Amino acid sequence: MAAGTTTPAHILHHTATFFAETLSRPHLRRHVFSAFSNRLPSKSLVFASQTIENAISTTSSSIRSSSLRLAEKLLSRASDNTCLSSFLLSLAYSLSHRPVDASLSLLDVFRADPSLCRREIAPFLFEEMFLSHFLPVLDWYNHHRSNILASNPTPSYNLDSNSDERLSIASNSTTLLSKMSGDQASALKDLERDYEDLLDENCRIFAGYFKEVLLQNKDEKNLVAPPSIFLPIRSNIERGDEIVVSSDEDKKMINSQEFGSTNRRYNPMWTEADKSIELSNNGTKNLSRFPSFFPERVSPRFFTRNQVDDPNATHYSSSDSEAETEVESIDINKETIKPMALFDSQPAHKQKRPFSAEESSRSSPFSVMGDVDSSIGGGKHTPPKDFVCPITTHIFDDPVTLETGQTYERKAIQEWLERGNSTCPITRQKLHTGTVLPKTNYVLKRLIASWKEQNPGSDYSPYGGVQAVSESKFGASIRLASPNSVISQATVDATMSELRLAITDLCTSEVLRDAEMAVLRIERCWQEANADSEMMAMLSKPPVVNGFVETMFNSVDTKVLRSIVFLLTELGSRDDNVIQTLKRVDSDVECFVELFKKGLIEALVLVHLLRPAAESLVDMDIVDYLLEVLDDNANGDVPKMYITAKTAAVILLGQILQNSNEATLTEILKSVLSAKVIEKVLSSLEAERVEEKVAAVSILLRCMLEDGKCRNIIASKAKLAGVLEIFVDVNDYERFEIVHFLSELIKLNRRSLNEQILHILKEEGTFSTMHSLLTYLQNTPQTQSPIVAGLLLQLDLLVEPRKMSIYREEVIDALISSLRNSESPVAQISAAETLLSLQGRFSYSGKSLSRAILLKRAGIDRSYRAFMRKDQRRHNVSADPQDTMEEEKAAEDWEKRVAFVLVSHEFGLLFEALAEGLDNTNEDLYSICLMTASWLVHMLSILPDTGIVGAARVCLLKRFVSIFRSDKNTENRVLSMIALNTFVHDPEGLHDLSVHMKDILKGLRELKKSSVMAFEMLKVLSEEHDTSADLWNHQELCQEDCSENGEVLTITCFKGKLFSGHSDGTIKVWANKGSMIQIIQEVREHTKPVTSLAVLQSTDNLYSGSLDRTVRVWSVEEDGIHFEQVEEMKDQINSLVVANSMACYIPQGAGVKVHTWNNGSSKLLNQNKYAKCLALLQGKLYCGCQDNSIQEIDLVTGTMGNIQNGSKKLIKRASPIYALQVHDGFIYAASSSFDGSIVKIWSTSNYNLVGSLASTMEVRTMAVGSELIYLGCKGGTVEVWCKNKYNKVETLQTCSTTKIHCLALDANHDMLLVGTSEGRIQSWTLS
Repeated sequence: MAAGTTTPAHILHHTATFFAETLSRPHLRRHVFSAFSNRLPSKSLVFASQTIENAISTTSSSIRSSSLRLAEKLLSRASDNTCLSSFLLSLAYSLSHRPVDASLSLLDVFRADPSLCRREIAPFLFEEMFLSHFLPVLDWYNHHRSNILASNPTPSYNLDSNSDERLSIASNSTTLLSKMSGDQASALKDLERDYEDLLDENCRIFAGYFKEVLLQNKDEKNLVAPPSIFLPIRSNIERGDEIVVSSDEDKKMINSQEFGSTNRRYNPMWTEADKSIELSNNGTKNLSRFPSFFPERVSPRFFTRNQVDDPNATHYSSSDSEAETEVESIDINKETIKPMALFDSQPAHKQKRPFSAEESSRSSPFSVMGDVDSSIGGGKHTPPKDFVCPITTHIFDDPVTLETGQTYERKAIQEWLERGNSTCPITRQKLHTGTVLPKTNYVLKRLIASWKEQNPGSDYSPYGGVQAVSESKFGASIRLASPNSVISQATVDATMSELRLAITDLCTSEVLRDAEMAVLRIERCWQEANADSEMMAMLSKPPVVNGFVETMFNSVDTKVLRSIVFLLTELGSRDDNVIQTLKRVDSDVECFVELFKKGLIEALVLVHLLRPAAESLVDMDIVDYLLEVLDDNANGDVPKMYITAKTAAVILLGQILQNSNEATLTEILKSVLSAKVIEKVLSSLEAERVEEKVAAVSILLRCMLEDGKCRNIIASKAKLAGVLEIFVDVNDYERFEIVHFLSELIKLNRRSLNEQILHILKEEGTFSTMHSLLTYLQNTPQTQSPIVAGLLLQLDLLVEPRKMSIYREEVIDALISSLRNSESPVAQISAAETLLSLQGRFSYSGKSLSRAILLKRAGIDRSYRAFMRKDQRRHNVSADPQDTMEEEKAAEDWEKRVAFVLVSHEFGLLFEALAEGLDNTNEDLYSICLMTASWLVHMLSILPDTGIVGAARVCLLKRFVSIFRSDKNTENRVLSMIALNTFVHDPEGLHDLSVHMKDILKGLRELKKSSVMAFEMLKVLSEEHDTSADLWNHQELCQEDCSENGEVLTITCFKGKLFSGHSDGTIKVWANKGSMIQIIQEVREHTKPVTSLAVLQSTDNLYSGSLDRTVRVWSVEEDGIHFEQVEEMKDQINSLVVANSMACYIPQGAGVKVHTWNNGSSKLLNQNKYAKCLALLQGKLYCGCQDNSIQEIDLVTGTMGNIQNGSKKLIKRASPIYALQVHDGFIYAASSSFDGSIVKIWSTSNYNLVGSLASTMEVRTMAVGSELIYLGCKGGTVEVWCKNKYNKVETLQTCSTTKIHCLALDANHDMLLVGTSEGRIQSWTLS
């Protein structure tokens, strides 16, 4: 590859980085969009930007693609503000995964407005892609600037390198201008302007070059040579002339200086360990900076002393000299360019620290070794710093305050702007007011006038400050910490003298080693003087702080770096101004974080003092390193500081967790939990510092919320006394963190442990915990009060409930008030959750078991058992049965105690609030209120009767009936049923339920299979209302005509399907569609009538018996039945029942035949009887015979017993048993009536007759359900009888001319199926 060339991959790599950063950080996009704000974008561009934001934020791929298409269409039509439209189009292309198009659009922005791109839009991209080509531009600038400065005739500018005078640089650019002639200042401004224009022009040229590379060289072959650098010629050549510099030569210079290295500011502490410090040829620290890319940061070398009486003096005197600034020539040459940036993505690392007006006024422009009162505002007659202009250093005469918040003398700032500057001198922010200045700040002017009246003898000098006495500020005496004491230089302690010399070397020496030695001497002085106040004042000044930072940036000595961090930490912990000085440049924070990550543990304390934003700490990947510090073994040999590194780690980790978004929080908590540092954090609960305790509480709280099982470790090892002691000392936010932490801590699965912790909270601590909580509850916001109230109520209930308790009344009133606060759904849900959590039922992981417990009480305990088994397996928990019983008893006692005080408050006032919650449209609130109301109403059936049931009935009964009748969620219906069960056992409640009895019975019948409580309630209600015929109304659903297949001889139901056998040998399969049946299959394998259909559920097989002397076996599938095998029986099959290994059927003659499937053998049983019907249950065969007798045959032993003896034929007319059913331990047999009983009922256990049905009809078939008995009669009617009371409740008429051949019920016993002699199938259901 040719030198100096650029590949498409190189361009796409950098632009992809830019797009990834911009698209992932909303605040970066807001910053970029604000840079375009003065362009007045059209409505279409604003809409396009909003559309792109929607595409970024959405999780739907379809919405994203449609939004991007719309944005591209809008932007392609945009004719105004091409810069903004190109930028938005680049974002759209990037989101559409079109990197080349995105890069081309972004380069269009660089061509349209390179200045805006360099400064605001993409400074990092400019630095990475463009700046490496512009080294000749920097040389050009440096050359001409040096020529301008060298032409200064002022004697004070001594540029001789052999001179011993220390160079100094003014604290800001206006101070530099004040030392120049008017022509020099004007020339420098022209140079700056030309330099900016030159950068813009070359930026456009190279943007076009990069576009050409992307368009023509996508395969990275035939690389395009870079263009030449455009340079004008100044000095003796006319300004219109131009020169060009070969980019290949530039590339050689760049390569020789490692310009493209990762860090452009060399610091081996956080780069490669084997690199050494690079010095310029004369052995000085490298002070070179690229001009005007970013605002300059003030170097501590700006502040140096020059002798007044003898400008040629070669040594420094602290008593006989006065400062005089001297311009330092900025020499940018190829040999001294070093890798300057600590982080590539943060160009601020190459900046010098900008001085604020506060710092300018705090620091003398001449010396940092002056006395403590040398700064403005330090003496009795010294004017406040806000009264002094930072440009003129005089007291304001006509102050004006700019849009940046900085105030200047009108004439000074006017001159600054007239010289071509467009930024604030101090903040370097862009000024949008032009040369038009605001009105005079009359408030400040009046304050200055008032101060002058109070200090008439003051004579403020811009160089010497205010002289209240005729004494030179830098005369023979030095002011110490006390403003009233003046001590001769001869009496100054040797330590302080050495400190002053060390500070001088630190701030002025160009030799790195001298500055490093100065740091070590300063640390020694600090240790010896034990943080003397005068020493503190001297070291806290911004120039000294900057000196520490400047040395730290360049030093490779670990001992020096440790000393700097130690000193800055000590100073920052005592003087907030030091912290403010360090925070003025973000790169300082990142630098200290990087030091900490590379092993300088004590740097973490300084990071803690700087208090960076949580988001920036996460971006700097500090979390894993904080977790390492929490390990005691990781701290190493750390010097004693005002706090330990572990304390700082806990505080910073707490700060990060408190302020992170949900996604980031989850990731961080996973790291915290996996690192197993919970026990280390627990020790911080006993720390001395309140801040550390609060941070530990925040960490532990969020760990419990993320992974509930860790609360068991916390509960067993936490020392809570220290937390209780700080409760009254912290602010409201921290107080709520503590309450929330304690509330979560007592959500343990063992009631005894919960109560132990509650006793600790109640009894330990210097102050009364309950009183403190009550005071806090009375002042806390309603969104937080439920959690506070819940904790306080549990503390109050540790003893048996009293008749009166001020705590209890306040707590329940607060909960009800929050629950009824419709303007705050958050408060309502919090109150409802708190009420439900008071039940005290939790899993090992702290999840509420209230819903599972209530369902278990309703008899639906499968989900509860499954949940508990899963929870125990997941957390490897095993409980002793005895302990489990004791815990269950303790939990029941607590539940009764809590429920009693809740329902008794104001005679059931809580039920009114819960009723309002059930009417709310918020699904979460509705669900929680339903569980809470169901639980409390259920507890009314257990608690002593205090008359509260009536209040609950008035508030909640109709709502529970509505939920039970219409809610689509089965579990919600069960919860409402639990409450209705309480009202069923209350006479007044039962009376109120009577009007809803139809709906209730219907719902209970649907739930009776899965819920024991539903079955019991159904029995109670049936007993109370068995004479009400309207309770058992049936309606006909459908009727199917199968007359073409003859009579319907047999029907059975299985797996939602209906199977019918017909007299022509056909078997039909029907699908049960609820309100209708639909034919899905018809087969005809039998040659004669199908008399019997039987299902063996264990094998999912259907057996069909026929008069053609065969039994056919069918497999039941989703789409119908499939033939499997045929069994030859040698006899006609009149009735068939099957078991796993055999089949029993009634042959043509006497007896019952038993056929074995395995070997095909048959044997004849009960040979003396003519059987008419059969029933088989659990290995016992029941036979109903022609002579009205009933036998039970044990198929295993062959023994036979008589249930009913046959008639002795005294009457010629026979009375056979036509139908026989065995159900729920009873035998139901239907025959002709001799004694008025058509159906007789026997017990299977002792053959005792237990009941009978007195029908007058001739019964031919029968079906028995869970509640009703259906009798199919000869005259085409079906009688419906109550199973419990043996009374007829309804008669169903099919057709008067037909006979009922067969009856069947579906699995839920809700649908009755009738087969008739006319070939019809009818279905009926309860209405």
